[in-house]
Amino acid sequence: MIEVGEKEAKMEASWLERLLPEFQKPHMRRLEGFLAQEFKAGKTIYPSFPLVFNALCHTPFDAVKVVIIGQDPYHGPGQAHGLCFSVPQGVLPPPSLINIFKEITADLGISPPSHGNLIHWARQGVLLLNATLTVRDGEPRSHYGQGWEEFTDRIVQLLAARKEPLAFVLWGKSALEKWQHVSAGGQKTHHLVLTAPHPSPLSAYAGFFGCRHFSKINAFLQSVGQKPIDWV
Repeated sequence: MIEVGEKEAKMEASWLERLLPEFQKPHMRRLEGFLAQEFKAGKTIYPSFPLVFNALCHTPFDAVKVVIIGQDPYHGPGQAHGLCFSVPQGVLPPPSLINIFKEITADLGISPPSHGNLIHWARQGVLLLNATLTVRDGEPRSHYGQGWEEFTDRIVQLLAARKEPLAFVLWGKSALEKWQHVSAGGQKTHHLVLTAPHPSPLSAYAGFFGCRHFSKINAFLQSVGQKPIDWV
């Protein structure tokens, strides 16, 4: 967990057991100080503080089958709730998520869900992890370089070290660089590693559309004796 003044963000026990040593390291002490300054200055931070570790709460360590790596949380009011690309029920899906749904429809021939809340994926073993877990209102990348990257590197390292094969989904340069940074330069691995441009409207037509990652993930999971993901 992380505490800033009276604010507290908790995580699921299997993750806390593995990540507790991280909270004593300089980068996390620096991050706590930075967040305290942000709150003291009256900045609005997303997601709400209890939801900072929401991805870890819904997908315990041993339940992870797929890892989707995002960048930082949505920076608009009401959008971020601690799961990358996801928005709470009742909030209109942002453009990147709309493009994800379009690719699911094209790949699997199924209709997209009627909402943008991806908690259903998380509960099936899809870890929806952003590289940076907080952001300032209206300012994308405003919390980059403050310590979150080292913390989420450790999460990816722990998962990459698992003997059970996982699917790592890397959309965009930021996600690819994160994988290469923690996996010894992207050397041969027993995990499935899928790469494509980011689903943002700025890059989706450069190769995200047509990547067929969702069917590839399910085929991989079945090949290693795991239940496929229901992407609806």
